[in-house]
Amino acid sequence: MPEDCIFCQIVAGEIPSNTVYEDDEVFAFLDVNPLAPGHTLVIPKDHHERLNDLPADLADDLYEALHELIPAVEDAVDAPASNVGFNNGEASGQEVPHVHGHIIPRFEDDGGHPIHAVGGSPPDLDDDELAAIAEDVAANQ
Repeated sequence: MPEDCIFCQIVAGEIPSNTVYEDDEVFAFLDVNPLAPGHTLVIPKDHHERLNDLPADLADDLYEALHELIPAVEDAVDAPASNVGFNNGEASGQEVPHVHGHIIPRFEDDGGHPIHAVGGSPPDLDDDELAAIAEDVAANQ
């Protein structure tokens, strides 16, 4: 555990949190700077900076916790929907270098935007460029 990782300190109990879920591998707590009531962070207990760093079994555990928590969070704050997402690396806006998923409850007319709004200006890609990118992604698995 990196000594300066705030999420590792929360898992260790060194920093208090409003914990909503915990099992052997995953920990979830309310965000202290919420974008909506019930904004929840879901993290692996072990320190991994990016999603690509997670072992497959831990990624499965993290997704299972998200799957369970999403309806629980929505129900707790009477939200009809939520945005669920990860910032993966500093260039994406990840401020804490420890994998964490956000469950952000959404409400009618809350002023929020769909997940597409986080990408900035969309690129103008033609069919050949899309096909080349798809081929590169498939080849890199």
